[in-house]
Amino acid sequence: MNVAELVPAIRDLYSRHPEMHDLEPWELQSALFLLGYTDDLVGEAEIAAAVEMARGDWPQWRPAA
Repeated sequence: MNVAELVPAIRDLYSRHPEMHDLEPWELQSALFLLGYTDDLVGEAEIAAAVEMARGDWPQWRPAA
């Protein structure tokens, strides 16, 4: 899975589980796998890059605290 494929998965994960927004890439690695977003563990560097892209418009769709 590449960064472009991870961005929609991370956005979906954040919208369904907003409590995961503050997780580190190494924590998201297992969350993405366990929740079925990926078929295998994805590298932390790819996750970190996808998180940065996914968070680019985060304030627009983040639920109010």
